[in-house]
Amino acid sequence: MPAPPTLTNWLSIALLGLIWGATFMVVAIALKGYGPFTVACARTTLGAVALLALMRLLRRPLPVFTAQMSRYLIAIGLLNTAVPFALLSWGQQFVPSAFAGISMAALPLFILPLAHIFTDEKLSLSNSLGVILGFIGAIVLIGPGVLRIGTGMEPLGQLACIGAAISYAISSIMTRRCPPIDPITMAALLLTVGSLALIPAMLLIEGVPTLEAPRPTIAIIALGLIPTALAAWIRVATIRTAGSVFMTLVNYQVPLWSMLFGAWILNEVLPFRFFAALALILVGLAISQWATLRRLLIR
Repeated sequence: MPAPPTLTNWLSIALLGLIWGATFMVVAIALKGYGPFTVACARTTLGAVALLALMRLLRRPLPVFTAQMSRYLIAIGLLNTAVPFALLSWGQQFVPSAFAGISMAALPLFILPLAHIFTDEKLSLSNSLGVILGFIGAIVLIGPGVLRIGTGMEPLGQLACIGAAISYAISSIMTRRCPPIDPITMAALLLTVGSLALIPAMLLIEGVPTLEAPRPTIAIIALGLIPTALAAWIRVATIRTAGSVFMTLVNYQVPLWSMLFGAWILNEVLPFRFFAALALILVGLAISQWATLRRLLIR
């Protein structure tokens, strides 16, 4: 069992919540000057370069690339980076950044039923109740717009953000089943796979990017270095010292920060259903993870 969380661990959790919560606002700013595939590609590529450099600096070993290891790295790399980064960037052209942040809060609730099917982590009564509440929250979040897909792009943008959360959930299950590998090495290789997939997609769809205005350019650089590379390093260090259960506390913070930054920096108008959906998702998340949270708090 990991040691009790230290002050550094608590500060790391707070910082990760802030970084990942602000990510959706930064993506919205980057989209003012660059196409969605360029934003996703630049974020992934910069993050890959930064983590590969860190891996070299720390002298982390490369894994033995067996057929099984290679299949896992390719699949997880696509589902954990290329697909969700592209879906989120594309979807945020049509929905508020706060919507994207709230949709990510439902991520653990997508993971639970998948884990029930594909791993030995089975759903309990409280897990099931939490998942049901969370999915009701997701329906409330999308709202009646999902019924008018033919009349505008906003419903498709909403579905893209939900699709990104599902992609993250599938990759999380695959990560649990992946053969042993150094965490920093794995993060670097996954971003490399994502980058190799997104570079040709960007060139085919949007062409070679040109340097745009300073604000979206700074945003796109920040995306690669902070929420992609730096946050991955902090996440690994936190899990290694305080455990993965402790990391679940980040899930409660991200949607709150995304709504705050969306309203404060981007002047987004947040409809009442956003707040209702957030409440349902967070309550469902708390119920589904009550047992693990209780162990964490009394440890």
